[in-house]
Amino acid sequence: MTAPDEHDLPHQGDSIPISAIEHHAYCPRQAVLIHREGYFDANTDTVRGDLAHQAVDRRATTTIRGNTVWTSLPVWSNSLGVHGVCDTVHLRDGRPIPVEHKSGGYRPGSAADLQVAAQVVCLREMFATDISYGEVFAGRTRRRYTVTVDDTLLQRLTDTVTALRAALAAIRAPTPVNDRRCTRCSLKPGCLPDIPTTPTNLFTPQPPADWTD
Repeated sequence: MTAPDEHDLPHQGDSIPISAIEHHAYCPRQAVLIHREGYFDANTDTVRGDLAHQAVDRRATTTIRGNTVWTSLPVWSNSLGVHGVCDTVHLRDGRPIPVEHKSGGYRPGSAADLQVAAQVVCLREMFATDISYGEVFAGRTRRRYTVTVDDTLLQRLTDTVTALRAALAAIRAPTPVNDRRCTRCSLKPGCLPDIPTTPTNLFTPQPPADWTD
C-alpha cells in the first residue's frame, strides 16, 4: 500500500475542508468566518497547537515499531464532498488508521470525533478498505483515544456537513452565540459576540447601575 500523491487529488469543486467540520461543530459562525470570510486571528491556544503540529506538518513516510506511518497525508472523499490532510496515518494489518493530533485534551463525543470520522470516510473511499475507527492523540495527556466510527457517528457527520455547506452558501453569517465558547476563541476580536444583534437593542434604555460605593 502506497501513499497517494497530492497530484492524485480530484478536482475539489465545492468540496469543503475537513477542518471546517470541526469548526462548525464547535461554532457555525466560527466556521463561516474562517472558511468563507477568510478571517483568522491567533491566540495562545492556536500558537500552541501550531507548535505541537510541527512534528507532523511535513510529508514523510517512516517506520515505527515495524508499522509504516505517513505524516501530512492528503485525503478526500467524493461521496461526502470533503478534503483535507491527516496528521498521521498508521498502517496496521494493511489498514490505514488516521491519528488526529491535538495539543490539548480530548473529550469523547466532541467535535474532534467528527474530524476523525471524516478522515476515516476518506481513507475508506481512497483505499477501498473497511476501517472501523480512528484515533485522537491528546498532547495534554500524551495518550491516544479510539474513536469508533459507527452508523450513529456517520449520521452525525453527514448532518454536520449538510449544515456546514448550507451555512457557507448563506448570504449572512450565523448569529454570534455569545456564550462560554467565546471566552477562549481567537476570533472574538473580529466576531464581536457581545455586540447586540438587533437594531432595536441599540435604542432600548438600560436599567440603572447598582453602585455599591
